[in-house]
Amino acid sequence: MKKIVFLAFMATMALTMSAQQELFGGAKGSPQVHGDNTVSFAIKAPQAQQVELQLDFDKPVAMERDTAGIWRHTTQPLAADLYLYNYVVDGVKTLDPDNVYIMRDVATTKNMFFVDGAQSRYYQALDVPHGNVSAVWYDSPTVGKRRRMMVYTPAGYEQGKQRYPVFYLLHGSGGDETAWLHQGQAAQVLDNLIAWGKAVPMIVVMPNGNVDEHAAPGSDQRGLVTPTFAHEQWMEGSFESSFHDIMDYVDKHYRTIRKQSGRAIAGLSMGGFHSLYISANQPKDFGYVGLFSAAIRPGRDVHSPIYDNLEQKLATQFNKDLKLYWIGIGSNDFLYRSNEQYRALLDRAGHRYTYVETTGGHEWRNWRRYLTQFVPLLFK
Repeated sequence: MKKIVFLAFMATMALTMSAQQELFGGAKGSPQVHGDNTVSFAIKAPQAQQVELQLDFDKPVAMERDTAGIWRHTTQPLAADLYLYNYVVDGVKTLDPDNVYIMRDVATTKNMFFVDGAQSRYYQALDVPHGNVSAVWYDSPTVGKRRRMMVYTPAGYEQGKQRYPVFYLLHGSGGDETAWLHQGQAAQVLDNLIAWGKAVPMIVVMPNGNVDEHAAPGSDQRGLVTPTFAHEQWMEGSFESSFHDIMDYVDKHYRTIRKQSGRAIAGLSMGGFHSLYISANQPKDFGYVGLFSAAIRPGRDVHSPIYDNLEQKLATQFNKDLKLYWIGIGSNDFLYRSNEQYRALLDRAGHRYTYVETTGGHEWRNWRRYLTQFVPLLFK
């Protein structure tokens, strides 16, 4: 009798799981990364007329339907990296029901997967000592708000007494204080680089660059608002003017090296814009500066002393024991031309900098790579 009940239970479970699979359109085991670095995708959509695979920023690729109503596609071999994707079913963007790993970028969500190899190992949680990440609320008297930032402390920080250099890492437009942790895999990158002896242990501070926000969407009193690119206070001087509030808090609450040689600042896109002007206006505070696909100039209708007399400020900055000024951008980035013009300005003035040009455009694939290249150069 017990055996019959057990078999009936198992049959019921199998039917339930099968029904759930049918309900959510799963195809069991998508995506599959093969030994030759090709990747197979599958989604069950028997009533669909067309299904496409959207892989990162590549053009959508048509998938083929088999007799069971499962749409499939296998890529060419992919380079080792972290990839994002989604399906487009009859014109409607759809996540992969077989893949629970989802990443949000502004108001867009995509599934993710790794193709294992040298580059993607930077982004994975490996068997190494791990640092801690804290969501830290701080008072910003300059803007009259209590705001949130994320702070990474390296493995062993809590047990020791030594002081650490600080790397301020800034997000782009539409992002927030969580962007570098989620899309950028910053904690994994730092853990691995430090464990491999490629980077010195450091504190990494990731603030929210949108001054009209207290914290990331869904994490403050605004509730579950839809994330947006545009903000009232983002690239008009407020964040740069209030940045000393962040630095003061970090120096007061963490064991920091409080001098130029112990501070770095870098950011992507809008964060690169902020890094450019914060460091230019505070030339004694940062020994290392990184501009990742940076916006260069404020909008025409923006007027702030933060952005005035840039060439004069740069002349002071480059004469203040600046150890590294690093610029990286993709050859297809829509900001490529403005970065080219900015480098020409630096060249005319005789300012020395490091320049890295990659393929691709304005995308996280590049910014994660820049982080793995920039961090090992810090505080040496």
